[in-house]
Amino acid sequence: MTGQNRRSKSIEPIGAAPEALGLHASAGEFSLLDTNGILRQPWIRPERTSEGLGWPGLYMSTQREQPYCATFSGARSHLLILHLNGPVRVCRGQLNLTSSRTVPPGGFFVHPAGKDLTVELGGELDTVHVYLSDEILQDAHDGPAVALVEELGVVDPLLEQLVLTLDAVVRRWEPSARTYVDQLSSLLAGQLVLRHSDRRGGAEYAEPLRHNGLSDRQLARVRELLEERLAEPVPLAVMAAAVGLSVSQFCRQFKARVGLAPHQYLLRLRVDTACRLLRKGSLPIASVATRCGFSHQEHLTRMMRRHLGTTPAAIRRDGGGA
Repeated sequence: MTGQNRRSKSIEPIGAAPEALGLHASAGEFSLLDTNGILRQPWIRPERTSEGLGWPGLYMSTQREQPYCATFSGARSHLLILHLNGPVRVCRGQLNLTSSRTVPPGGFFVHPAGKDLTVELGGELDTVHVYLSDEILQDAHDGPAVALVEELGVVDPLLEQLVLTLDAVVRRWEPSARTYVDQLSSLLAGQLVLRHSDRRGGAEYAEPLRHNGLSDRQLARVRELLEERLAEPVPLAVMAAAVGLSVSQFCRQFKARVGLAPHQYLLRLRVDTACRLLRKGSLPIASVATRCGFSHQEHLTRMMRRHLGTTPAAIRRDGGGA
């Protein structure tokens, strides 16, 4: 990297302290202000982000980065960067650059919440940044508080797939995918705990040998909640609170009982309800779609083709509806 295309290193950390910015990792939608400041720099031009999509505790951005060297204040969110291409040389540290590595495509940069960061990027790079609240991280496991470790260039195929899936969700965003995003963020946090934390490999974080599923009463309460709010995005945290469990406990116990992840179950419930309305009523197909939580008629059609191999119009015709 030449002196002409490298950004100068900051003497002081870039950006105000999290408290000065009014950051609240656990309250409301995560936004650009919940990040450590890298994405707010003039050499970063995001192609797409989760800004304005209502994602709590999670922020995602995809962009091309130019070479730079700078220091950033610690944030209340954990930082995960996926390198989409390369290889490229990256140096990191706190105030001083203490480690460096040539990172290949698919390599990750992991930085814990609350720590200042000095980083030097040695060339142009396409990246996906994921910022995750500590609340989601801690809720992804049962046990004492866990901390992420600083990593540079680590390869984790499962983590890569989860990040790329989040990016794909932003590309084709539908408000009804909110529960799916909650599920993805929980899976991402769980993988970070298992493979990229100070407790990685510990026996206490191994997959339990047996899972107790939800009770009949708990499952009935969740189904009642989903039926009441079928047209709305239903966060996992709301489902878990309805039966007195943490999100991680709820996801495990729900799947153990039902055999499906909560977002899959909700989608099936929406499709089944739409089928009943189409067969028995005369409500316009577009109205059926929005009443059942789909963004529009085409969204309903796409989901029915994928899961049932048919269309809303065919179901209405075969069911004898008007």
